[in-house]
Amino acid sequence: MLLTLLATPQFTSRTEFFVSTRDSATTTEAFQGSQFSQERVASYAQLLTGDELARRVIDNLDLGETPSDLAGQITANVVPDTVLLEVTVTDPSAQRAQQIAEALGRQFSDLVTDLETPSGGGASLVKVTVVQKPEVPMEPSSPNPLRNAAIGAVLGLLIGTAAAISRMALDRSVRDPKEISGLVGSPVIGTVFRDERLATSHLIDRSSTTRSAEDYRQLRTNLQFLNVDAPPRVIMVSSPMPSEGKTTVAVNLALALAEAGREVVVVEADLRRPRVTRYFGMVGGVGLTNILAGTAGVSEVSQPYEDGAVTVVGAGPTPPNPSQLLASAHMSSLIAQLRDKYEYVLIDAPPLLPVADATGLAAMVDGVLLSVRYGSSRKDQLQRAAEALEQVGARVLGVILNIVPPKADVSGSYGYGYSYASDLDGGARRLRRQQK
Repeated sequence: MLLTLLATPQFTSRTEFFVSTRDSATTTEAFQGSQFSQERVASYAQLLTGDELARRVIDNLDLGETPSDLAGQITANVVPDTVLLEVTVTDPSAQRAQQIAEALGRQFSDLVTDLETPSGGGASLVKVTVVQKPEVPMEPSSPNPLRNAAIGAVLGLLIGTAAAISRMALDRSVRDPKEISGLVGSPVIGTVFRDERLATSHLIDRSSTTRSAEDYRQLRTNLQFLNVDAPPRVIMVSSPMPSEGKTTVAVNLALALAEAGREVVVVEADLRRPRVTRYFGMVGGVGLTNILAGTAGVSEVSQPYEDGAVTVVGAGPTPPNPSQLLASAHMSSLIAQLRDKYEYVLIDAPPLLPVADATGLAAMVDGVLLSVRYGSSRKDQLQRAAEALEQVGARVLGVILNIVPPKADVSGSYGYGYSYASDLDGGARRLRRQQK
């Protein structure tokens, strides 16, 4: 605590850049431009933390520090498999952190233009767009008093016990299926247990009877019986916040439906953080945004997975206006086209609360599945997500309680189903041996 009190507060301002090539006339040129941009962003991350850009910012803002010192305040990271650069600036002054981040956007764009302009003249091959403007941070990013207090708490048993009791009393995370149903107004139609193999491979083994595989088969069954006469066929999968397992739900529900003989298409509509093609081990590049922009057809960008029972439409190049694209008439027309061709259309959408991308899309589908993470997703966030869907007239089909620890209280109610499935599988093997 003493170190916390003596430390100088630091403030962090964040900005985000979108790297793209100039307008492309054909789908091939768009794909090549996307690949070119992805190759460039790694080098641009180095430029953002280099002395040359720092020198330009210093001259622009008339700062009294060396380029090396200023470069040490800047961090830059490439968002994997995208052309996005996330940049942070840390400074003892909140106002100056924002000003430096803002100047970085201007000066970085100019530096890239200088570097990418052909020697014979003409326009720069690359364009840098600021997609997230920096804001003045309201609170310091460091020191972190709560973390330092927690470290000190372990020194005393009494303090540790009090902290544990307080944590239980103030826990706002979702754990109880009945409480979740009350918050959303829809049932919990699936529970997926934590599986370390699934955390790394992302896809269930359709030939196995592991607990996670059975969980998705049970989810498939529950989904099909929500309305026997008119089951939902166009389904958006989302979550209140990131990192709650929505993409894993979307791809594995697709595999479970395909296992039952259904023809399924998965649409990668999380245009800011696409993950579907990566989980399926497919090629990124052209995809949904190309279809919506009118530069490609569905058949040109669709990719079959293994035996072809699951088809994937990737996200395509990251656009500057994801919300408008997903809520457009072109998207509605595409959904109608896919509905006519496939038995199930699963749309992996962005989280509902950080961005508005998914709300317009939710009004076009038969229903929404919400994925929440056991012990992590907050009750107020889940309720706000349900309210956002209600405001656009979207129907919440149900909630999937995801990444549940095997020893959690909710686990017991599903133990019978898992054991019974294993017994059936063993009986089927014995029957096959008797028939030989």
